Amino acid sequence: MKVLVVEDEPKLASFVKKGLEEQQCEVEMAYDGQIGRTMALSNAYDVIIMDVNLPKMNGFDVVQSIRQEDIKTPVLMLTAMGSVDDKLTGFESGADDYLVKPFEFRELMARLKALYKRGHDTGPQPNVLKVADLELDLNEKVARRQGKRIELTAKEFGLLEYLMRNRGRVVSRVDIAEKVWDIHFDTGTNVIDVYVNFLRKKVDKEFSPKLIHTVIGMGYMLKEE
Repeated sequence: MKVLVVEDEPKLASFVKKGLEEQQCEVEMAYDGQIGRTMALSNAYDVIIMDVNLPKMNGFDVVQSIRQEDIKTPVLMLTAMGSVDDKLTGFESGADDYLVKPFEFRELMARLKALYKRGHDTGPQPNVLKVADLELDLNEKVARRQGKRIELTAKEFGLLEYLMRNRGRVVSRVDIAEKVWDIHFDTGTNVIDVYVNFLRKKVDKEFSPKLIHTVIGMGYMLKEE
């Protein structure tokens, strides 16, 4: 974790720097607001620790200024100014967290780690099943073939997902009934076959190659021909 510490009190600055380096952080220091602002705008940091009462430019103004320049680096205000109004001013200026002096270093570290994690959280990762030119987006619950969106019911989506997860393998009607419908298969019903035909019309009818295959006497398989 690369951290910028903007703090003008030498003893505290030294204490924070030493503690962070013992936690394997890379630390850069600024001892007044103007230098802190310049460094925040010029370098990439994972987290910024910002005092409020700084020479040349106070911490609230520094944070507000870098936010106006579209710098999204998480900022922790570290200050003796602990009133509700001070905290509100800090958050309104663009700070992400606010820790009042005196503090315990382990709490500071915990908050920095939380900000670091939040700053590196890119949200849900792509979760897409692919067979040939058929794609099934499990996050958006959308099917596409050759880039064209295919409208599926919830049960059709579940059936297609099961077939794609088992690509190249024969799945029986019993397998489908238990895994997709969550029921014991009734040999007297043709509901599985009906839904497979629904799916074929949407996934295969207007496209090539055909992907959904019947294996006579055994079940179905999704694969490229």
